[in-house]
This record gives sequence, C-alpha cells and structure tokens, in this order.
Amino acid sequence: MSASLPVTPLRYQPSFEQPDGDEAATTHELIEALRDIQETTFRNSGQALRGVHAKSHGLLQGELEVLDGLPPELAQGLYARPGRYPVVLRFSTNAGDILDNSISLPRGLALKVLNVEGERLPDAPGNTQDYVLVNAPAFAVAKPKQFLGSLKLLARTTDTPQAWKKLASTVFRGAEALVEAAGGESATLKTMGGHPQTHPLGETFHSQVPLLHGPYMAKISVAPVSANLKALKDAPLDVRDQPDALRRAVNGFFRSEDAEWELRVQLCTDLDSMPLEDASVPWPEEQSPFIAVARLRVPRQTGWSEARAVAVDDGYAFSPWHGLAAHRPLGGVMRVRKAAYEASSRFRASRGRCPLHEPQGEPNLPA
Repeated sequence: MSASLPVTPLRYQPSFEQPDGDEAATTHELIEALRDIQETTFRNSGQALRGVHAKSHGLLQGELEVLDGLPPELAQGLYARPGRYPVVLRFSTNAGDILDNSISLPRGLALKVLNVEGERLPDAPGNTQDYVLVNAPAFAVAKPKQFLGSLKLLARTTDTPQAWKKLASTVFRGAEALVEAAGGESATLKTMGGHPQTHPLGETFHSQVPLLHGPYMAKISVAPVSANLKALKDAPLDVRDQPDALRRAVNGFFRSEDAEWELRVQLCTDLDSMPLEDASVPWPEEQSPFIAVARLRVPRQTGWSEARAVAVDDGYAFSPWHGLAAHRPLGGVMRVRKAAYEASSRFRASRGRCPLHEPQGEPNLPA
C-alpha cells in the first residue's frame, strides 16, 4: 500500500512557463561565452574541457534503488515502480578551468542513471536520466539574462593568473565567514571563490531549478543519510599546498568506506512562493518538504583516477535534458541550458581524447 502525501501538489500547465522575448538571443550569447571559455582552456592546456565544472574531484559508480510504496504523486517517471539502476557520479567545482583547491568554489554533483526505460525528451541520447546538482538550494541568479552576465564574467576571468584568483578567494572566504557569522549566506561570494573549505562529501546537492515530475513540478535533492557522510557536514578540509585536496579527500574516504544518500523530491504546491521562472528563489520546505523517493548507494572503490577521468570526464556528457519526458526541465535557466550544453559537448567531441557516448548496462569504471 502506498503512503499518503503531506501536501497537495499543483499540476503543470504550459501557461506556467513564460519565456522572455529575447531568450533565443540570450541562448546564442551563452553558447558564445561557453565557447570562449573552452577555447581559452584548450589553448592553455591542450585539453577539451567542459565550459563549466571542468575539474572533477570524485568519479564513482553505484546503484540507485527506487523505493517501494511511494504515493502516486511521487511514483512518476523513473520512480513509477521499485527498481535498481546503475549510476555514475561526478563531483566537481564550478569553474571552467582546472584550479587549485585553495580557490574555494561551490561544489557540483552530476548523476547519470543508466538503463532507464520510458518516453524520452526530444534529442535525448541513450537510455539514461541525468541530474545536474549544486550544493545550494537555489540558483545564484534569477533569469537567463543574469545567467549570461555571470557566465560572461567567468569567460573574462578564465585567463586570470591563479595567484590572483587565490588572493581573491581568500578575501571572499573572509567576507563569507562574516556573513555566515551574522546568520546569513551569500551565493555571490561563494560563486566568486568564497566557499568555505569543507569536505565535499558532507554536502547536500540540489537541482536548484525545477523539472516535471510526471504531471507535477518538482525540485530534486541528494542528501547524505549514512552516518559517515553526515559526520562530514561542514567538516574543515586543509587545502594548503594541496592543489587536489578534494580529490585526495574523496579517494581517502572511499578507500575504506561505503556511502549512502537519499534522492528526494520537493513538489510544487504554490507558484507564488515556488516560481518556475525565478531560479534564485528557494522553495520553502515548510510548505513542501523534500521526500525520499530513492536510495543512492556507493561501495568502497577508487574515488578518482586518471583512467576514470578519461572514461567519465572525457567520455560522458551530463545534461538535465538527457532523460525522460516525465522529467522535462522547466523555467528559463533550464531552457537556455539545453542548447548551451549541447554546444559545449560538441566542442569537446571535436577535440577530445575519447568519443562522447552514453553508457549502457553496467558502467564498469576503471580503477
């Protein structure tokens, strides 16, 4: 018997989405800004990197178990019935270039769930369901035009020497610490290099922007539930003289530990407090809590290696538009991401070390 739901979700209507009149032009400029970043990093490194989240810190394989007995409103798309799916996880930070971890940035988690059946989004390759998540409940900016502005700033600073970025990161971390001591938090300071220097595996990750959940609308989160992950929440990480401190931390953990997260869904119940077109607004959990729909289990293994980087960093593309029609991305930021991510992948495919492909069956990542 399925459980009852503590909220009454709204059903999606196309009129809920209101594209800006210049969204096509914004998308074109986003593609150009990402291309500028990728051309710069390719010229400097000889590698065809992602336009954002270029540096990985953990490359892992595990299993996603969809829970039994979900309420009908949650048992949608991938979660329509109990089952187990192979999954690949990619932990990263948000810059488009490969930076020392003393430049402290927001953390990302990309998930690729394999062997997913069902009607797919237009142009979605393979049979995977991807999620692109960041460790904050809402996007740093509200609209596609503001997203473009932040990406242009990133493009202009890609060639800035790391010494200057390290100095700026120190300043921004100090400012963020003052804000947090006063009970606040600044997404802008964190994005610019002021993220606290903490263990990446203690974070909760969010889709930040909504997706369809069958006939409903939702945001997604991935939250630690095993005791060993919970113990790492806000745990300080020493990055001094360790440019790859986050990779070392992930490798050190998974050398001897298993881990478990919950994948949770937050259903939209009110468009005024839970807008689709303002990506900067966190949806209030007191109105609609995140509810677990699946368990994500990752056994002990190699956390990161050069061989895994070739397989995943070079071989895979992650996009919220790789997935089921039942989980179509919603809102302006998600809409402009589609073409921008596709263009970034084409750049990588034309210059990369490994052909881009969607994995099938078991991922079997190398050690």
